[in-house]
Amino acid sequence: MVELFMMEYLTALGMTMVLLFLDSRYSPRRTVLTVCSAIVLVMAGVAAFYRVFGPETTLRYYSLIVHAPSLLLCLALSRFRGWRLVFQLLSAILFCALIQHGSGSIYYFSGSRFWVLLLSYAVLSAGVIWFLVRFLRPLFLKTLMELRQGWVLICLVMAVYYVIIIYLIPGYVGLTRTSTILKPAISLLMVGFYSILMFLFSSIQREMETRHSAQLSALQLSALQSRMEAVKAAENVIRTERHNLRHRLQAVTELVARGDQDAALDFLDAAQKRLDEHKEIRWCRPPVLDAVFASYFAQAESQGIPVEAKISLPDTLPVKEGELAIVLANALENAIHANLALPQEKRAIRCKMVGTPSIMLELSNPYTGSISFDSDGLPTTQREGHGLGVQSISSFCCKTGAVCQFNQQDGWFRLRLVL
Repeated sequence: MVELFMMEYLTALGMTMVLLFLDSRYSPRRTVLTVCSAIVLVMAGVAAFYRVFGPETTLRYYSLIVHAPSLLLCLALSRFRGWRLVFQLLSAILFCALIQHGSGSIYYFSGSRFWVLLLSYAVLSAGVIWFLVRFLRPLFLKTLMELRQGWVLICLVMAVYYVIIIYLIPGYVGLTRTSTILKPAISLLMVGFYSILMFLFSSIQREMETRHSAQLSALQLSALQSRMEAVKAAENVIRTERHNLRHRLQAVTELVARGDQDAALDFLDAAQKRLDEHKEIRWCRPPVLDAVFASYFAQAESQGIPVEAKISLPDTLPVKEGELAIVLANALENAIHANLALPQEKRAIRCKMVGTPSIMLELSNPYTGSISFDSDGLPTTQREGHGLGVQSISSFCCKTGAVCQFNQQDGWFRLRLVL
């Protein structure tokens, strides 16, 4: 019965590890309920298989009975696909194996005392789960979004480890001498390999944070400089109008003296219109967002792209203003680039953004050609250097819990974001 206990415990532990490594596309409640239901079903399947075929056959086919459903679970829940999904599953198996190898070794060298096995499982499981939740999971999820290449090689190394400990070295650690010696030794090598991966992931995270800070600083500086230039231009116009004011007053006085009041009013109305044309528009109260809107709307209009904008935002935002500003800058930049491929008469940008009941953005622009979407609904491009704006928007949504949707309809491309 020790074999059955080990298999059932490792089943529950391993599928819990899958949950910890998973970046689910569904709500936390739905994800937890799905994983817990899968754990119960798979554990029942292991128990039934053990009762029908016995311990040796169950040990031989255990990986197929448990790991195949775990892979299907990852496919159903994970927002990632391809080799990153395989890495999620192999990482869960690795840490589950480390707990089993450590506990099994202690159990074997304690003289096969069952209470020692229970205590070892409890202590090692709690320690590893705490490490995963506290340190590894945040780093892991950020790396999945940032690292685009190299997953094949990483998965290959981990797959070799999986084949060795599951198929090439039979038996469970703690039950046979050979497996108790060889499997923990190989697992220690994998700990070294995974430590190198953690160093790599940490370096990627630091580089990402540095790049993000540089991008934010550059955006703020560029937008604020553009805003300052617009303010200075408006001040120069007002200064000129003030200088010409006495001449206009003299002209109006002369028209009134002649009794030509209609001409005087038309003259004043024309002067007012000239002032209104140079009046600086304030799109919203948050200064960085206001500067971004002003800068990119000015860029669009300077290139013959009409802008229809309705902005209504509160003074305080539920996220950092700079991060939301980067999202807006990337989205508006993409919209401007898409318009430049169109004839002058077909160009347009429509932007609606409100702050109640939550932050909601809809940005739309006409486009030419065809747009393809990946399995996550994100637009893809084959052109080198393009597509980074969409990746930045997707990363923002993953970090803040925002929901974004890209779609195309009737010749218009739309981005909707709800925060």
